[in-house]
Amino acid sequence: MATTLHLRSESKALEHRSALTPTTTKALLDAGYKVNVERSPERIFEDSEFEEVGATLVPEGSWKDAPTDNIIVGLKELPEDKFALKHTHVQFAHCYKQQGGWQDVLSRFPQGGGTLLDLEFLTDDVGRRVAAFGYHAGYAGAALAIEAWSHQLTHPGEKLPGVSSYANQDLLLKDVRSALESGSKKADRHPRVLVIGALGRCGRGAVDLCTQAGVPDENILKWDLPETKKGGPFSEIVESDIFVNCIYLSDPIPPFLNEESLSSEKRKLSVVCDVSCDTTNPHNPVPIYTENSTFDKPTLPVKGYDDPPLSVISIDHLPSLLPREASEAFSQALLPSLLELKDRKTSRVWQQAEGLFSEKVGTLPETLRGAWQSAADTVKSVTGTA
Repeated sequence: MATTLHLRSESKALEHRSALTPTTTKALLDAGYKVNVERSPERIFEDSEFEEVGATLVPEGSWKDAPTDNIIVGLKELPEDKFALKHTHVQFAHCYKQQGGWQDVLSRFPQGGGTLLDLEFLTDDVGRRVAAFGYHAGYAGAALAIEAWSHQLTHPGEKLPGVSSYANQDLLLKDVRSALESGSKKADRHPRVLVIGALGRCGRGAVDLCTQAGVPDENILKWDLPETKKGGPFSEIVESDIFVNCIYLSDPIPPFLNEESLSSEKRKLSVVCDVSCDTTNPHNPVPIYTENSTFDKPTLPVKGYDDPPLSVISIDHLPSLLPREASEAFSQALLPSLLELKDRKTSRVWQQAEGLFSEKVGTLPETLRGAWQSAADTVKSVTGTA
């Protein structure tokens, strides 16, 4: 019997990306999978593009009532709700690093007998993520940061207007180049941009955008572990115009900036783009904001800093600014692992993901573990393990 994948429609506002594309859907179908695709008014790919390669279109939101052996595939977190989850879900859940509300999110899976296979933690033999949106996140984040810097100069006192997704990268780059030209003319100089995490996927995307937009190479500070190993705060950040944070936070580290460093007379910093966006993580090294910004309202003001004004971009789905390119790159990278889902009990990448899920569920209070705890107790009783 064919393994069925059910691609759900994303519910997050302005989320146009997709974990599966028509190209990767066809590859899965050719490999013997059955693929159901929910109709979606937001997805960058038309419903007909999936239908043309042989997928079965199903109503939006129908994943809730799908047979329990269907594997539900998505990207962003599910809508906030309380009902227990009975399926295996492949998605980003943002609940393994004790983010705000993590227990509520994670406990829904064991309570319904479901399983979370978190896309963020799928790794290859050397521990590198098998698929990530990092490059396009960094690219889009740097683009918005340059636009915000320019807008502050050309429209003082006004917030950066809302933005929407671009059909392709060239159109985005055209707008950023125009904004940079206007801002640099007003400032009589190009901005100095500091990128931390410059050697990773995300950082490379940010640096590439700056270069392609026309920021001189000497104005782009590319920092990684050697530059940050001494620990922050760093005066170089506040002495730059734009700071783009692209690190992957796995352990607590000293903050990159704080109230004291921002109070420096040498501060030029006016735009921070926290691509990493660990907003509710208690160890967020950019502790100057407490909420996410959105495509409708891309920047948040940091109160108490007016000369120059300081704004933060903290959008947690930046790659959706370039949804087609980002989805194609991510889905192609994920495809080899997706092709192993039918054999996931023997697949290293999926066994590791399931093991991590069990480990994280084990950190929940027993009262929140539900069906998972009952099953675990049954195994202990049968095997005699303690």
